Amino acid sequence: MLLAAGLGTRLRPYTFLRPKPLFPVLNRSLLYILVEMLQQAGCTKTIVNGHHLGHLIKGAVGPLPDVSFQYEPDILGTGGSLRQALGEFSGEPILVMNGDIFHTVDLRALYSQHVDSGNIITMAMHDYHRFNTVEVQDGRVVSFRPSNGYSDKELLAFSGIHIVEPDVLKEIPYGQFYHIIDLYEHLARSGKKIGCVRVDGSYWRDIGTPEDYLQLHGELLSGKLGDAYPLPELREKWVVSHQARLADNVGLAGWGAIGNAEIDTDVSLKNCVVWDGARVEKGTRLENTIVTEPLQ
Repeated sequence: MLLAAGLGTRLRPYTFLRPKPLFPVLNRSLLYILVEMLQQAGCTKTIVNGHHLGHLIKGAVGPLPDVSFQYEPDILGTGGSLRQALGEFSGEPILVMNGDIFHTVDLRALYSQHVDSGNIITMAMHDYHRFNTVEVQDGRVVSFRPSNGYSDKELLAFSGIHIVEPDVLKEIPYGQFYHIIDLYEHLARSGKKIGCVRVDGSYWRDIGTPEDYLQLHGELLSGKLGDAYPLPELREKWVVSHQARLADNVGLAGWGAIGNAEIDTDVSLKNCVVWDGARVEKGTRLENTIVTEPLQ
């Protein structure tokens, strides 16, 4: 299941136009990248949920084989969403992934480790200082809420990728808002086996803020991932759609991506991401900017 129902408040005003999973990464919707990743890992059915601008997610999911859309008129949270979808699954362990992350985690290996471990839940974790809030010890999650913010155990960050046994989700009340972490915290403190698989060697970035979103592009286009993620055809360090219309005397510096957009003459862009439908007026100078169609 791909969780895609967030409001994206930290990414406003851009999320007034698109929900986070439909933000383009190198001119391709993040949603498509993640669904393809799930299918390549062996997932035979994927459910994508949606709330904010759900009709756009539904439209994007529609043509995809073996992918269905779960619309949520009211926000159900990560736990409530999974509980609502539970009847759609086959009874096998469920791979769950946040819809606002870009990563190179080996999902097939993670799933295999879960199956072999006997865990009821297996979480992909890494040392990511900004988000290190989960206590782990001896390969198991101990708590998601260290007392008073202090812990004598190792603190790691939850990547937003986990495997859960379907029976676990039956403990969540149906049709209600519920954080999955609340259930996991209860289970961890009750001594249930919540496994931790370290994925520190994988690339991981969430796109929760405009700065994060631009940084993702900068790292991709600067070759930080090497062969781990193949890049499309580049113009220097820029990905430019074949349907983009660039006038004469357009300067592209640093890195960036241009979708099906129109760039007028005498424009200078540096470290920018230009979405489909955008138009950059004559003489504009932009740096470290997300460029979209006009905001309503």
